Amino acid sequence: MRFLPVNLTTILVELPGLQETRALHTSLQSCPVDGIEEMIPAARTLLVHFDPESVSAEALATELRQRDLSLISAGSDCQIEIPVCYDGVDLDNIAQLTGFSVEEVIRRHKESEFTVAFCGFAPGFSYLNGGDPALFVPRHQTPRTRIPAGSVAMAGPFSGIYPQSSPGGWQLIGRTSAKMWDTNRTPSALLQPGYRVKFVQVDDLETAGVNTTPAIEHDDPPASASGSINRPEETPVLRQTAGHARPHFKVLTAPIPALFQDLGRPGQANQGVSASGVLDRSAFRAANRIVGNPAGTGCLELTLGGFSFQSCSQAVIGCTGAPCPITIEDVKGRTTKITETHRPMSLEPGDVVTFGHPRTGMRTYLAVRGGFEISPVLGSVSTDTLAAVGPIPVTAGSVLTLRNTREGLSSVSIHEAPALTLPTADDVVTLDVVLGPRTDWFTQQGLNAFTQQRWKVTAESSRTGIRLSGNVSIERKDDKAELPSEGTVTGAIQVAHNGQPVLFLADHPLTGGYPVIGAVAEHHLDLTGQLPVNTMVQFRAIGPWSEIQPHSDMAHTA
Repeated sequence: MRFLPVNLTTILVELPGLQETRALHTSLQSCPVDGIEEMIPAARTLLVHFDPESVSAEALATELRQRDLSLISAGSDCQIEIPVCYDGVDLDNIAQLTGFSVEEVIRRHKESEFTVAFCGFAPGFSYLNGGDPALFVPRHQTPRTRIPAGSVAMAGPFSGIYPQSSPGGWQLIGRTSAKMWDTNRTPSALLQPGYRVKFVQVDDLETAGVNTTPAIEHDDPPASASGSINRPEETPVLRQTAGHARPHFKVLTAPIPALFQDLGRPGQANQGVSASGVLDRSAFRAANRIVGNPAGTGCLELTLGGFSFQSCSQAVIGCTGAPCPITIEDVKGRTTKITETHRPMSLEPGDVVTFGHPRTGMRTYLAVRGGFEISPVLGSVSTDTLAAVGPIPVTAGSVLTLRNTREGLSSVSIHEAPALTLPTADDVVTLDVVLGPRTDWFTQQGLNAFTQQRWKVTAESSRTGIRLSGNVSIERKDDKAELPSEGTVTGAIQVAHNGQPVLFLADHPLTGGYPVIGAVAEHHLDLTGQLPVNTMVQFRAIGPWSEIQPHSDMAHTA
């Protein structure tokens, strides 16, 4: 058992294999350790988030080392039968790789019984193990840019089903009509860790159903999550009450769609869902304080300005983050220019508010007193752009209903100030990083390239991650080595085969298959969400890389 640093609040436990990983995960679920906040199991690792005020990394490692890994976790009584039409585009390739006929590949796959080992990659995506070892095939060297939703796929010792269209490198053996992810179902993911899965060959998916033994009883669907990405035909609509419109904003322009965000949805890792959430937490909290909202009230996250809306009622707003020049035009055409943010602003019916482009930073936060009327998805109003979970993006024509409530409100604040000095595209930004967990996968020259050169923020960046470009690639010790998928964190810096790093932001995949050389320290995460394209980044390791050492028995008993 190895204990590897991830960041200041997370460690990665490396184990011999899947059985030991499941045993440790099960042990910690049945007998928890104070301070552990969330765990993400994978093929042979367990990512553990912890509260450093409750337990240190060394004390946590000491406790985990003492757990009995010989116990095999009991599987679930639930078996799911998944209808499959075996017509995958890679069937011939799988047959060639295994030396079997196509018919024999299908027979072996459908006669296997799988178990959900863990969830990751995307909401509702489950890694299924237990298949026929003769069918273990490698993933494609070059991933496809789009795999259709419902694709049944294989890679190494695992099978899986893509819940939604996404990039992927697994071999496609068939397709299913089973809905793997549905936020109107509880739990939203059809396949949960420990469930047994059987694939049933069908010729017609339209008439095939999913059989569950014993039957799973789902809660009644929740009230419609207005604008949920899970239901793309919906748009935020104005709700009418007693013959008149409720207070609302009408969006006039949104060159880049705005997103509802709050502090995210932690605790959903067992369904393959990362926390997501706002990128600049200090700015988000300040915006809510300005208008007197409770701390976690959802705001709009605006990227690079250009956003405008008309207020159809009286309202009080606050803006923080990237400082956009703001113009307010009233119904008589009189214009007020706001150059100082972090102050409450009063709006009257008919006022048109226009955000210019920020001079520094990337993202501006718009809060309204009382909050927006938007239904949460899995306990949060955050839009996860990678997982397609949460409210739909806000575009021109959207009508945003305001909550007409005084509950939980406090006085507005006129004493807020920016917590960060935000960069311009010409600046060099130094980010503190914690080396690990896979720093030892890289040569000393590679580590020097990582920390000694400046990396350019490219235009291929989003809420999922920032692609960086440098003149010198980060060299691996063994470029052909493959890393089994393992949990990742916001701020993780993953290095692909080309030696160029990607810095994960809040909408990162829950698990990843490229080695992570380091992670941005928590105190600089807000800054990473405000890096404009062409900014230069310098990584500064806050200490050398080393494995976390459990306390010695003598020190532990003392």
